[in-house]
Amino acid sequence: MSASATPPGATGVPGEPVVVGRDVWKIYGRGDTEVTALRAINISIARGEMLAVMGPSGSGKTTFLNCFSGLDDVSRGQIQLEGVDIQSMDDRTKSEYRARRVGFVFQSYNLLPVLSAVENVEMPLLIAGVPGREARERARSMLRDLGLGDRFDHKPSELSGGQQQRVSLARALVGRPAIVWADEPTGNLDEEDSHQVTTLLRQLNQTYRQTIVVVTHDPSVASACDRTVRMRDGQLVE
Repeated sequence: MSASATPPGATGVPGEPVVVGRDVWKIYGRGDTEVTALRAINISIARGEMLAVMGPSGSGKTTFLNCFSGLDDVSRGQIQLEGVDIQSMDDRTKSEYRARRVGFVFQSYNLLPVLSAVENVEMPLLIAGVPGREARERARSMLRDLGLGDRFDHKPSELSGGQQQRVSLARALVGRPAIVWADEPTGNLDEEDSHQVTTLLRQLNQTYRQTIVVVTHDPSVASACDRTVRMRDGQLVE
């Protein structure tokens, strides 16, 4: 990755709270079918922090990511992203905010198989209205930074798992988001690729000074983060 890259999305004061949750609950169903997925979550995540969220399967980690990123609504409580209460946003405003200020990395990569690497990466820029030539150059620049300068025209099926995840990282970061949410980003990778992606996440965090929240079950991923919180039965237990 280029050491001279200009930190995009690094607005605001380093260390100030960029994600704040106050008494956040998420409850599915009613009556006998009621399931409490999040219980009284209180948390503050600093700008530029790389945070790991760990816990056993079913502990509420993915629900945490979905609710705090604005993909899902909460049952009660308050979540602020960059000082804005996301519950106060209507669906359109929330979608626009996510498109401009939030990036996502998933375990399954979620790349479009018919598009090349550079087309997958430029797609969110084009959706956001960035001119085609600028979108293509920004996508190429990000792929170069992630060591994929010779893979612009390769389809996902022509890339290894580690390379596909790097394309996914490039797509998440190319829009210069303030916050990147990563859900088990190494879950489908072997040990070598997992180490490479974890190292890249840390380098990206330090270079671009973006807040990165990683949901993971892997202690080696958590050890690369600034801080680890643990979940059990929908609660933060540490």
